[in-house]
Amino acid sequence: MSTVGRPPGRGTKGGPRRPSLRLERELQRAGHPVLAGMDEVGRGALAGPVTVGVVVIDEASRTAPAGVRDSKLLTPRAREQMAPRLRRWARGWAVGHAGADEIDAIGIMAALRLAGTRALARLDVRPDLVILDGNHDWLTDPEQVGLFAGLDERPAPPPVRTMIKADMRCSSVAAASVLAKVSRDSLMVGYAQEHPQYAWAENKGYSAEAHLAALAAHGPCRAHRRSWALPGTGTGIDRGADRGAGPESRSGSSAVRTEDRAAETTQEVR
Repeated sequence: MSTVGRPPGRGTKGGPRRPSLRLERELQRAGHPVLAGMDEVGRGALAGPVTVGVVVIDEASRTAPAGVRDSKLLTPRAREQMAPRLRRWARGWAVGHAGADEIDAIGIMAALRLAGTRALARLDVRPDLVILDGNHDWLTDPEQVGLFAGLDERPAPPPVRTMIKADMRCSSVAAASVLAKVSRDSLMVGYAQEHPQYAWAENKGYSAEAHLAALAAHGPCRAHRRSWALPGTGTGIDRGADRGAGPESRSGSSAVRTEDRAAETTQEVR
């Protein structure tokens, strides 16, 4: 079950407030002492995994490190410098990935949940509630009940509170977005060493001009989401479509090599 929250009011000068623990403290007073902020990165990329970060705080958690923001508002250098401070601040944290082949097999929304479930499974504490950025609870979508049957290392997620712009309002969610972004960027830089033609060290698998030109010239590789309509390749289906998990949903050669898959599903955890 989830509820949708509206973001708090704007700052005194008309701009958005900086992330704070305001909502987290309200939820703790309402009976949820251990909270997790969760956010995803990589949903719109053409290649590489979708990545979900989770950051846990409790009633003893102090104000987040100065400068924490939604990852999109920070430079790569600022994110790298911020990440160790966020890891020390958090009561617990983890990052989960779902690889390109998994996105091809089950669709982007189910892959988001898979990555989020993997991140939660790596925590050493179970949160009472998850604050999820956005207005859609992709972590516990009732249409996907039973998808993870038999995966006993992935317990059912806690209740979810969705909130529009939570990554800009809630310190725990902003922190999760930074850790997810740093982790995924590192993976894409590693992939760039094997596939330098796509310039992933710079574009991280998104549809930048250099990436699109390389797709047109060389076609997709193992780390591309081949079920998507990759520009200039004639592959896939409409971008972002959420597909079922049956064999009919797999595109010809979507499997990623064993070592690629291992890298994409490696979990980071404190």
